[in-house]
Amino acid sequence: MKLASCPYLKCSAVLAAGILAGMGLQSWFAGSGQAHAVQEKNGPSPEEQVRKLKLKLPPVNEPANTFVNAVQVGNLLFVSGTGPGKVDGKAVVGRLGDFPLGTLKVKDGQAAARLVGLQMLSVVKQKLGSLDKVKRLVKTLGMVHATQDFGEHPKVINGFSDLMVEVFGPEAGKGTRSSVGMSSLPGGIPVEIEAIFEVR
Repeated sequence: MKLASCPYLKCSAVLAAGILAGMGLQSWFAGSGQAHAVQEKNGPSPEEQVRKLKLKLPPVNEPANTFVNAVQVGNLLFVSGTGPGKVDGKAVVGRLGDFPLGTLKVKDGQAAARLVGLQMLSVVKQKLGSLDKVKRLVKTLGMVHATQDFGEHPKVINGFSDLMVEVFGPEAGKGTRSSVGMSSLPGGIPVEIEAIFEVR
């Protein structure tokens, strides 16, 4: 008996092909549904959030000293210590703490930390081409120029962290963090922050 001419084998082959095709379509539809669900869950992209929040990212200044603004190693982007830049052409300076040794309150420090965040977003966008290439914030080191008795460094750095959450979302915008006090910072700035991002 020739196997090729066996009607039972032909029917079995057709049945098997139909089952495989059905499984393939089922997987395709399931995958499409999952992808759509993930997209809805993630919400607006970081670039969309910047536009939605009407954030103005400042121009990136090239370092005057011996370092670079950011270095990518594999899927990690290391951003150098960044200050708040200038407002209306004037440098943002001051020390957190009570008068007369301190000149800034917590809300002032938070505003300065948010300015640092805008500066850093500019650096990240320049390096990667788009903020949408950021997968998540990994690590933040916040340095606060403060008096010896000042103890609210974490609240100050929240100005930076809250901005990262606004742009990258409640999960991707939160990472590990340290907030420490410094007796001085370059140029008398109140806050300096460095960060590590995971990129796509």
